Amino acid sequence: MPNSNLSSAKNAKNDEFYTQYSDIQKEIEAYLEYNPDVFRDKVVYCNCDDPYESNFFRYFVLNFKKLGLKQLITTSYKPSPVANTQLGLLGDDKTLTKSKGRPKLTANKFIINEVHDIDGNGEFNLKDVAKQLKANKHNEWTPLEGEGDFRSDECVDLLNQSDIVVTNPPFSLFREYVKQLFDYKKKFVIIGNKNNVTSKEIFPLFKANKMWSGRTEWSGGLWFVTMDDGDVDKVIDGVNMKNVPAIWLTNLDHGRRHQPLPLMTMEENLKHSKHKEIKGKKAYDKYDNYDAIEVSFTDAIPSDYDGVMGVPISFLDKYNPDQFEIVGITSGRDEFESRPSKKYLNPQQHNPNGTITNGSKANTRATILLKNIPSDIYYTADNASGPLMIAYARILIKHKKK
Repeated sequence: MPNSNLSSAKNAKNDEFYTQYSDIQKEIEAYLEYNPDVFRDKVVYCNCDDPYESNFFRYFVLNFKKLGLKQLITTSYKPSPVANTQLGLLGDDKTLTKSKGRPKLTANKFIINEVHDIDGNGEFNLKDVAKQLKANKHNEWTPLEGEGDFRSDECVDLLNQSDIVVTNPPFSLFREYVKQLFDYKKKFVIIGNKNNVTSKEIFPLFKANKMWSGRTEWSGGLWFVTMDDGDVDKVIDGVNMKNVPAIWLTNLDHGRRHQPLPLMTMEENLKHSKHKEIKGKKAYDKYDNYDAIEVSFTDAIPSDYDGVMGVPISFLDKYNPDQFEIVGITSGRDEFESRPSKKYLNPQQHNPNGTITNGSKANTRATILLKNIPSDIYYTADNASGPLMIAYARILIKHKKK
């Protein structure tokens, strides 16, 4: 059942992350720099966000007029223990006191149609929103009939009413979540795990230029507030923080997407590259099972090579569709439309301790034929002319013809 699946996802550690306000602000304002009217007269839907805790709600409601929003919709799945007891979590306002007794745990729907300085102090803030919601004037604050599953009929109905979806969905349901966005033809700015980009559901969207990296660079991941006391990377001002290999993904345009990647020629890279794996070599390695060359670093892509090149997944963070074409991915699987030129027979993995194990990985990655047997892991196959080294998953690209 959808609700039980979502319950399991929300109980999993990798779904208990809260996005920082500063990260949301940095990301969203990059789209405004590219197009100041991108959110104007639009309905924004945050469909995985408890308004009592969500910085997505906080950002969009505080910037409602600046963005020119028509409406902001926020729905939660499983509210926090303080839900329905106070609106103080909408900001730092401590004037609102908790109600006595145990709160009734319900999923909530907040619909913001209008914001203004309700108390006449000349400043609009979350305290004003709290008062408007409590008075139920111009805005709506009601429990959902169900549990707030983004796939439920009432949440899908709200999705249909929206123009742009912005949220941090459960990582464990990410692929299904993205499919829904495309099924309903929605614009979006969302957060996902970087490892998902090579999946059969997500990678074709990158390849077809239907989804791309957001403004925030991938390196370093994202820092989230975590509720799991046993899985903390650092504590800042008493708040538990966790670093996650998470990235922003979108189908809204932004300026960084069109910035050309500065490149050197192949000869210049071989002479001057800062990477010891490239500098001093005579040529770039050619794959044994793909008609492409290995480029281990995005900044080492040769500007004058016309063929196909295998680059790290992190290339997608720098991908400029005006500069490059994505050909495929080195997975050995037909659904990625990039089949290897050979299938290895009886592949074997040779380990440093002398043991030999199944070498099927050689058929799921690009391989490089070695001249000598290395001291670390290598592979052999009946139809390989020497020892093989496998590369990590590689995106296959080529320069766009001018």
